[in-house]
Amino acid sequence: MDDRREPPVPALRVSDRDRDETLGVLAAALAEGRLDPHEHEIRSTRALRARTADELAALTADLPAPAPTRSEQDRKDLREWLAEWRYWLGGAVIMSGIWGARCAQKGELTYYWPVTPLGVWAAVLIAIAIWPRDTGRQR
Repeated sequence: MDDRREPPVPALRVSDRDRDETLGVLAAALAEGRLDPHEHEIRSTRALRARTADELAALTADLPAPAPTRSEQDRKDLREWLAEWRYWLGGAVIMSGIWGARCAQKGELTYYWPVTPLGVWAAVLIAIAIWPRDTGRQR
């Protein structure tokens, strides 16, 4: 359980899944050499006996958050990419509204100028999706 992102509710009882997540953080800290085997055993025993979120949070408070797995990172990247497309759609609506108002003011259809900024923006978003990732980066 990674309690560093959201402060735990002190009286909130924890589940077996929460304990397992904390045990995973402790195991990763042991593998990285941040905890010695004796301290890992003590904290693991306390994690298994923990009843509330603050008890679990205290066991991992001095440890860095574990790096996200590849699948977690991929899901996060997809959410961010889809959010960018929502921004693009909002920009398309606003620019098309401005274009439409200008056409109505002139009484004739003019060149659809939003195609240029929207096209460039869409090309960047598509390039982000198909561009090879930096595989040398730690995940």
